Amino acid sequence: MHVRTTQAWALRPATPEDVDAIADLRAIVMRPDLVRLGRYDEHRVRRRLRDSYLPEYTSVIVVDGRFGGCVTLRPDADGRCLESFFLAEELQGGGIGSAVLCELLARTDAEGIPVRLNVLQGSAARRLYERYGFTLEREDAVDVHMVREPGGTV
Repeated sequence: MHVRTTQAWALRPATPEDVDAIADLRAIVMRPDLVRLGRYDEHRVRRRLRDSYLPEYTSVIVVDGRFGGCVTLRPDADGRCLESFFLAEELQGGGIGSAVLCELLARTDAEGIPVRLNVLQGSAARRLYERYGFTLEREDAVDVHMVREPGGTV
């Protein structure tokens, strides 16, 4: 599936210096879901990103020449784990997230490996992932763990 978007976007390798911008974006975009789940802590949401930040597996999403978001695709036991996929609120709904996801899934499909991720219960992001072939692996009161086998919908 080719996704059209009206804005120019690109992925660039993340650097250690990107961590603060990414942590701040995470705090903004995750706030509604974390508040709804009674789990929002302004400092913890940033600290968790800083503590787990892996610039070597992270890409910054550049939109019209500016920081627009990020995504991490790191190796795991038998494939890749999609993490920290955040897009600035003003860019959501314009097709950029879908286009980025399609590019990443084309890479993992070419490698013939599955992709795993988790989303918060009730997150609108789950619908995006389901459209691209992710299925429920397991869930608990907070997280929904999903997997996409290679060759799924792109």
